Parts: sequence; structure tokens; C-alpha cells
Amino acid sequence: MALNPQLFPNWMPVPFTNELFVLARDGVEFHVDKIPGTNQVKARGTVYLSNIRVVFVASKPVGNFVAFDMPLLYIHDEKFNQPIFHCNNISGFVEPVIPENEHRALYSTHSFKILFKEGGCGTFVPLFLNLISSVRQYNRQSNVGTEPRVDPLQAAQTPVDEMMRHAYVDPNDPTKIFLQQPNSESQLRRRTYHSQPVEHSN
Repeated sequence: MALNPQLFPNWMPVPFTNELFVLARDGVEFHVDKIPGTNQVKARGTVYLSNIRVVFVASKPVGNFVAFDMPLLYIHDEKFNQPIFHCNNISGFVEPVIPENEHRALYSTHSFKILFKEGGCGTFVPLFLNLISSVRQYNRQSNVGTEPRVDPLQAAQTPVDEMMRHAYVDPNDPTKIFLQQPNSESQLRRRTYHSQPVEHSN
């Protein structure tokens, strides 16, 4: 994970080299723990899914929290929950993206939850779960015998085109699918996975 990844002025995440955004979903509530300064954060906003990561962008900043970036390769124990009296949600854990020259022991695993406060999730959930499965499978095949701490940007090489062509789109789900990349400033690309200071204000 990375706290406050780079965003364009329209609050769309700045993509990495070879990153393709698959969808955006408004009207979600995001919970995450172990955030410096506030520990537990709950915020409403938009979640973006790409072939590399899930990015939550808050509608309004909560303290120093504006956005949260979760590499697909670092998410684990994800689960789709359908409680009787509450909204559907995805919960799980994400490992931190550790800056170079820093020790792993200084960083904790985060638990997260994405709550679908505005109805349907029949498009988002299958794409999210299928994409994570594809990324893991591709990573296992290409990294046999190598160390488990992989570069999260390796997920960009996962072949997601075929999966997207056969994706089911639920007409009752307000998720936006990106048939082409959403930002005209797409020539601006990130090459490394390091947290950046907040670059916009409300």
C-alpha cells in the first residue's frame, strides 16, 4: 500500500508505465487501519481498479488522508461479504510498499474494507476477484524460485485484455468501465512505487 499516491487535478490517479485502468466506482465507503496520525480511517469516495492496483480517492480529505493505493500483488485474504442488515463489501489485508533502504519491521499489514453504499456490485466484485487471481497466477508462473517480495509493478504484465472482453457488466451496477484510458494527460506516467506528498487541495 501507499498513502496518498499522486493524483491529477481531477483526482484521477496518475498511472504507472503500462498501467491500464479497468473501472471506477463512486459512492463507496473505505475503511483502513494503521494510518499514521489517525490510525483508523473511514471515508467516502471513489475506488479505481487497474491491472496493477486498487486506488481509493476520498471525496473529502480526512486529516492527511486523501487517497490509498493497494497493489494487487500485495492484497491477501480478500473476501466478498453479503451481510443481512448491512451493505455488501469486500474486506481483506494489504502489505505495505516499503521504501528502499527501510526495514520491513517498521511497517504493518493494513486491514481494509470497501463498502458498496450505493447499491449493486455485480460488475466490480467479479472483475476485482478475477483480476487478483490472474495477477497471482501470472506472478507464480513468471517468478518460480525467486524471492516472494515482488515488485508490485510486475502486475502490469498480466494479460488482462481477454478477461475484460468477457467481463459481465451488471446493468444495475453504477460502476464505470473504461473502454479507453480516461485521462487526456496519459503521457504522464510514474515509474516507481513511492509515496508522494499530497499534490492538491480542496
